[in-house]
Amino acid sequence: MKKYAYLLIPFYCFVACAPQKKRLYSWGHYDDVSYYYLKNKDEKSTQAMIESYKSIIEKQTGLRGVVPPGIYADYGFLLIQSKKTEEGKAMLKKEIELYPESKVFIERILKTLN
Repeated sequence: MKKYAYLLIPFYCFVACAPQKKRLYSWGHYDDVSYYYLKNKDEKSTQAMIESYKSIIEKQTGLRGVVPPGIYADYGFLLIQSKKTEEGKAMLKKEIELYPESKVFIERILKTLN
């Protein structure tokens, strides 16, 4: 049994050095910040969430090189709740541009805002 263990060591070394798969999208610290936001819903957590969205939009290092689905929509909705309606509408429209399948849903939101 021990003589076969020596055959496994090079295999484990090879697997450990193999390149890791790159993800389609980069989310930054979205999980932590969104949990904090949903738990507290105060001014500090709202500002942290806005900064998180800005960071995700500006620094996209994923394989596709585009913002993950729903980020522009969530960011736009958060801006609208923060009384920045025009900026929020612009983000919702960017979501439609990037992900046309969201058009029906986003247009309903825009319709209720008008």
